[in-house]
Amino acid sequence: MRYLILVFLFAALLSASCSYKQDQYLFEQKGAIAGIKPADSVTNIANYHIRPQDILQITNVQNNRSIIDQQAGVTGGQSNPQNSQLITENSNNTYTVDDDGTIGLPAIGRIPIAGLTRIEARKKIEDLYSKELKHPLLEVKITNLKVTVAGEVKVPGNVLLIKDHTTLIEIIGEAGGLTDKADEKTVKIIRTNQHSKVDQFDLSNINTLSDPRIYVQNDDIVYVLQNKKAVRNTNLQNFSLIAQPVLLIINAALIIYTLAHR
Repeated sequence: MRYLILVFLFAALLSASCSYKQDQYLFEQKGAIAGIKPADSVTNIANYHIRPQDILQITNVQNNRSIIDQQAGVTGGQSNPQNSQLITENSNNTYTVDDDGTIGLPAIGRIPIAGLTRIEARKKIEDLYSKELKHPLLEVKITNLKVTVAGEVKVPGNVLLIKDHTTLIEIIGEAGGLTDKADEKTVKIIRTNQHSKVDQFDLSNINTLSDPRIYVQNDDIVYVLQNKKAVRNTNLQNFSLIAQPVLLIINAALIIYTLAHR
């Protein structure tokens, strides 16, 4: 009977350990598996090419309200009367790229924009508006780019990319930082736009800050694994949940066995 108890306990512990490993399997790979392999190099948001369904925010820096406004053509205290009729009704200054790769802009109409970087798009739009305005000064942002943060961070979820160069450290900061269960030596970025490559970083190593791969890209997944202490605690909790009913069954069996052999 003692041997039977030991077998049950060993099986329960093994089951708890396997449960954790199955949950972490994707993120524990050191090399290539199912098409996932370490990345050699990455690009950043500055090189991102606009796609259909992207959302562009286009602001006239000269008045910070709309693309074209009554004050857009002010030069030396004089306003251009031709500009007074070029007022956009889009209060948010946001424009969605259609499936055909174009956006519709006030006073210009539809223009092809897909395939351009943010900077290329800004220059193109400024050139088009220069026919109506004197020295247009515009700001173009792509507002729907994001990174998904999961694992041992305080606020997991999606983090919007609001600038061209955003690092892994900044993304983790936006997610509230690491939890006390986090393994700062095993932080991974899954590059879904680069054939599902995985980059792994050791945030306890100062040299990581100079690693060019630390810049995140649109649709990246940042995953922070648990540290060894947290893993052990998780295994113990799983073991406890499984062992308790097993021990109750064994205890009941021992009582029945004892009563039957009196």
